[in-house]
Amino acid sequence: MSRYLTPRMQDLTPYTPGDIPRKRNVLKLNTNENPYPPPAAVLEAIRHASEDLQLYPDPCCLALRRAAAKYYGLEPDQVMAGNGSDENLFFALRAFCDEDHPLARPDVTYGCYGVWCDLMHIPQQIIPLEKDLTLDPARYHGLGVTIVIANPNAPTGLALPAAAIGEIAAANPNNVVIVDEAYVDFGAESCVPLIREHENLLVVQTFSKSRQMAGARLGFALGSPELIADLERVRNSLNPYNVNRMTQAAGIASLQCENYFRETCRQVIETREWTAAELRARGFTVTDSKANFLYVRTPKRRSRVLFRDLRQRAVLVRYFDAPRTEHWLRITVGTKEQMEVLLARLDKILKED
Repeated sequence: MSRYLTPRMQDLTPYTPGDIPRKRNVLKLNTNENPYPPPAAVLEAIRHASEDLQLYPDPCCLALRRAAAKYYGLEPDQVMAGNGSDENLFFALRAFCDEDHPLARPDVTYGCYGVWCDLMHIPQQIIPLEKDLTLDPARYHGLGVTIVIANPNAPTGLALPAAAIGEIAAANPNNVVIVDEAYVDFGAESCVPLIREHENLLVVQTFSKSRQMAGARLGFALGSPELIADLERVRNSLNPYNVNRMTQAAGIASLQCENYFRETCRQVIETREWTAAELRARGFTVTDSKANFLYVRTPKRRSRVLFRDLRQRAVLVRYFDAPRTEHWLRITVGTKEQMEVLLARLDKILKED
């Protein structure tokens, strides 16, 4: 780092993304990407939109917001588009938290929450998950601070019913409850229908996982018009042209490809359950994931070592070196053929013991 970086930034520990391999023969199961390509209509929309790259995109994303509002059963002023759900989540913390307004979150969850709090000097109220890694909603009742909950949670894959989230919102009427639904389409229950019941409920979704658009960077924040206006205030102060014209066009096309969306989600869920059963048959402990990844461990090998052994055999999975996660691995669900390769290489590794 340079000598010009401020002391506070020198102390910041950035988020560490999953490795991006440079070789094509690597089985990449470490960043929860969708194994299927986007539908042809999305690619065609991107090609057509690229013809006007000399022009700025619509800063209001009006056509995209209208399409999303129709899809979610909301009004356009209840929708804000962002550069991936990460940007919407960052804007939400910027809008509803500061040095005097803390953020409550689980101890085991998406790592960016803590990084953003450190970046923006937001105090954190960290609430431990239970011993079985489940989240007890009662621990969040009456906290009187902004709350963020990933549902399904990452990296555990466990999900709460929407009613439990609604109870948390009802128990904190004077504070915003943010629900990060990055993985909701793989078997969990969305809280979007609860937005009209709870003016303090903000739901964030992404097109990176279930809609095969991780490389396009698109997400939505969904909530009351007042909450969305708050986020727009932050967005227009920081990054008013935040969603490029190709991504806006791709998002509209994706929302119109409902059959493809449903079918690819079904395939991921089917492969997830098959892989989980195969891993359990090999002695692995596997959480009841409702996401497009599995959270696993085995008594036969330390997770840190298994992570390294898989990497040496050109299989990338995710390992989080922290006290409550060091015994686990997170494995993205690929195609069935990819998971068969994973299992074959696991079998070879475990036979070496």
